Amino acid sequence: MAERNIYLEDIPLDEAQAKLMLALEQVGKASPLVGEEIALSQALGRITAAAVWAKLSSPHYHSAAMDGYAVQAEDTLHATETRPIILQVGQQAFPINTGDPLPSDTNAVIKIEDVQPLDPDKIEIRASVVPRQHVRLMGEDMVASELVLPANHKIRPVDLGAIAGCGYSTVWVCRQPRVQIIPTGSELIPVTQTPRPGQIIEYNSLVLAGQIQESGGQAAITDIVPDTPDNIRSALKNAIEQRPDLILVLSGSSAGSKDFTASIVRETGVLLVHGVAVRPGHPVIIGLIENILVIGVPGYPVSAALTGEIFIQPLLAHWLGQPSAVSTRPHVQAIMTRKLLSPIGDDDFVRVTLAQVGERLLASPLNRGAGVITSLVKADGLAHIRRFSEGVDMGQPIDVLLYRPLHEIQQTILVMGSHDPMLDLLAEFLATHYPGYRLASANVGSIGGLVALRRQEAHFAGVHLLDPQTGTYNIPYLAKYLPNEAVTLVNFAHREQGFIVAAGNPHQIQGVADLTRVRFVNRQRGAGTRLLLDYELQRQGISPESIAGYDHEEITHLAVAAGVASEVADCGMGVRSAASAMGLDFIPFGWEQYDLVIPNVYQSHPGIQNLSAALRDPRFHQLLGEQPGYDTRQTGQVMFP
Repeated sequence: MAERNIYLEDIPLDEAQAKLMLALEQVGKASPLVGEEIALSQALGRITAAAVWAKLSSPHYHSAAMDGYAVQAEDTLHATETRPIILQVGQQAFPINTGDPLPSDTNAVIKIEDVQPLDPDKIEIRASVVPRQHVRLMGEDMVASELVLPANHKIRPVDLGAIAGCGYSTVWVCRQPRVQIIPTGSELIPVTQTPRPGQIIEYNSLVLAGQIQESGGQAAITDIVPDTPDNIRSALKNAIEQRPDLILVLSGSSAGSKDFTASIVRETGVLLVHGVAVRPGHPVIIGLIENILVIGVPGYPVSAALTGEIFIQPLLAHWLGQPSAVSTRPHVQAIMTRKLLSPIGDDDFVRVTLAQVGERLLASPLNRGAGVITSLVKADGLAHIRRFSEGVDMGQPIDVLLYRPLHEIQQTILVMGSHDPMLDLLAEFLATHYPGYRLASANVGSIGGLVALRRQEAHFAGVHLLDPQTGTYNIPYLAKYLPNEAVTLVNFAHREQGFIVAAGNPHQIQGVADLTRVRFVNRQRGAGTRLLLDYELQRQGISPESIAGYDHEEITHLAVAAGVASEVADCGMGVRSAASAMGLDFIPFGWEQYDLVIPNVYQSHPGIQNLSAALRDPRFHQLLGEQPGYDTRQTGQVMFP
């Protein structure tokens, strides 16, 4: 059996960052990287390694700012509309084009449109000019020896013109940090291949390479290295021979039987850190091999991305003489929409979605699993919960580092409530046909959506709640959960609910009674699908305790379908579109009404007006109607009042 590694220590984030910088100081690599001279055509986005001082004045001669005639201003004195003056061409007035040098003994330009030619040798003027009128004086833009750009300046398109204009065709810039990325893992395959069970597409290297390029570095990715000490040792040796500034070893940083990075770094160099008190990203490794910094990056995508944000990008910024992104990105104060617990000894980093609802900016935490790559995509910002704080209470303000511009967040309409896969279709339709406001969703179940409206935490809610007493959908629940709220109920669609089963329905599931003999995957408490199931179980006298997996909860229809597709369960309840998306079979149970509850106070919101228009749009009706299990006969209609 392979020897199991252990953490050397689990140190605070600031201590780990300090150890990293101290190690770089000891090997002489704590200063910005030395400069290199490059052509201006390659300089956009690079960082100046030294100040740029003007070699030439710009312009470097007195030049005409207009097409016309160069003159001595004194020769035009007293010219008026009633008493024009005639000037001799070639003696007193000299034809000139914009940018031409001013002839000697001239100090002004008369615009061509202010001149009346009399013959080839004479012009008439009806207004005087003053010295330097319509003239660009030498050095008007820049004077030789003047500071044009400081050191440590990121070169913009306009800067290229300024550098060229003051006499340079090249510029000294900081050398880009070179980073070698080594993905490891016998289960990993390249993005060009289709994974089989047990195989995982390797994409952490793409994310980290993107972060490196975004920070001004150069990234090179090796082939995937299998999980053996010899392979990893060989890959590190080859990377060291390239003499990069930084080596990233992806995966293998934890303490499992196949995590060899820490022991190999210790064996071939100096192991500085193994384990940092952060969540996610706990098993970070920092070491030196032949004076080259090596960072072992955790394998889970969210952990890997966070390691890039809190260790790698700040380091690259330091090498380039720039402030880190954390210090330059804007921060905002937002209100947490639910209680969030954090490990007491760790700095906890939580990705959140943000929306401006009324006068409040609200933050809703995304799925916190370290392997949930979609949380990186959906996040509007990053909340940092300091160690020893234990978490954040619902309604408490929290500081959020923004990933998106604030104006974009303020143009977001937020739906909370029951999950429906076609809300993503609506979001895409809005973005394409009604641009200006984006739609974000949070899946909290139908009742959770109504509670969110009561707390003023969403712009509208998606619900499909069957009232067992009346057999009607949604309207009875408005009085129960929003008794004092004026709301409008708009139909999104009628959709088909049923049992999601494996292809071919191997367990021959036909109805609710069959659930007692299979493994089931359920929706969460408060979800309309869960309430529909409970209603039918009660009607048929079936105890939930008799269903294996009744307490196995998922928060979306697609997650239920994924549970069946992965054979974690034999059956789940959800909409037909989720079964179709996963290539599964579907046993119809019945049609239900899925509505949107919109508080009247938001009806004038431009984003809600776009939403209402989209729901009435025949183009959206056609798109939605083409999806399996959706009926659009009432889509966009007001169901209440």
